[in-house]
Amino acid sequence: MIIAIDFDGTISRGPFPEIRGEVPYAAASLREIAEKGHYIIIWTCRSGSYLLNAVNWLLERGIPFHRVNDHNPDNMVEYGPGGKKVFADVYIDDQNLGGFPGWTEAMEILKQHPNW
Repeated sequence: MIIAIDFDGTISRGPFPEIRGEVPYAAASLREIAEKGHYIIIWTCRSGSYLLNAVNWLLERGIPFHRVNDHNPDNMVEYGPGGKKVFADVYIDDQNLGGFPGWTEAMEILKQHPNW
């Protein structure tokens, strides 16, 4: 399963552009997602040095991801170049309708997905 996850407000605390630590259980949740073999795309509006700071922050903490703001290469081979919105089976973002429920509830919802 391909899972696109927003950075600010979902993985890290803000406000943008600051990174004030981890949203509770974010790192553990992303590790569990990766250990299950799912493909993680960090999906963020950050660019330039702000994006570099976010990527470095993730790497320093060993928080797994496969791509940043980019499509899964297998999908591009099968379907051709994509648009600006990355394809994912699931999108996790604090700006979802209804807001982000937190990682404990998000993981419960993910585990009910048929492709978990």
